[in-house]
Amino acid sequence: MIIDACLDALWDALKTVPFLFLAFLLMEALEHYAGHRTGTWFSRAGKAGPVLGAVLGLVPQCGFSAAAANLYSGGVITLGTLLAVFLSTSDEAVLIFLGHPGQKSLIGSLLLAKLVIGILGGCLADLLFGRRDSKKEIGDLCHSCGCHDSRGILRPALVHTLRIFVWLFLITLFLNLLLELWGMERLALLLGRNRGLQPFLTALIGLIPNCAASVLLAELYLAGGISFGAAVAGLCSGAGLGLVVLFRMDNSRRECAGILALLYAVAVLAGLVLQLWPI
Repeated sequence: MIIDACLDALWDALKTVPFLFLAFLLMEALEHYAGHRTGTWFSRAGKAGPVLGAVLGLVPQCGFSAAAANLYSGGVITLGTLLAVFLSTSDEAVLIFLGHPGQKSLIGSLLLAKLVIGILGGCLADLLFGRRDSKKEIGDLCHSCGCHDSRGILRPALVHTLRIFVWLFLITLFLNLLLELWGMERLALLLGRNRGLQPFLTALIGLIPNCAASVLLAELYLAGGISFGAAVAGLCSGAGLGLVVLFRMDNSRRECAGILALLYAVAVLAGLVLQLWPI
């Protein structure tokens, strides 16, 4: 069990490495070569940010959510863009549905729902909290690591990527062991007994930064154990490893907790609305 948990954790962490490295490389390049103009560029494109973020999040992997967390922590993208990516992020759930013949319409409904929720949630977040993003600077990520003692942008990007990779591996390993010991069957039994509260419970499960959570939600829906709204609630709050990266890279724990609460609230609200969806 321990070996399997380690291998799963290693694979989950490795899948994010290309996205993490490219995100850090982009931030380093912006800091070194663009300077203060970065904020101006992204502020002009801010209104379209949530739309682009929601579209990118639909790709069935969690690398974009990790990259978005890095970019938000460096002040490159807005809160709305980050939230849109988190809400629309799709990982193994889509692949699970693809493995079941006759579920093409379900996949389309799921992706459409997550796209709309991501765009609406992101735009609303920018409308209400967008001004706070201007306080962030890319250089704030490197105050304590000393990675800018050398020249160039490649080494700092590699240092940041390696540190996040190790942290992601350890967190994912812990969660894998916890899920193995506690058992997925207990989660399924709990959800089946509380159908009216399913969106609240599935959204909590979705917050677990592990692909096993989305697999569980997908299988439960296919087995008739949860409603479509409950499945969407859990899959919308499931930002994958993006939440782990956010809490590691952002200097404000209070802000991270606020984003977590906002993500959960939007996911639950969307699930409650979709409880009436005839699917």
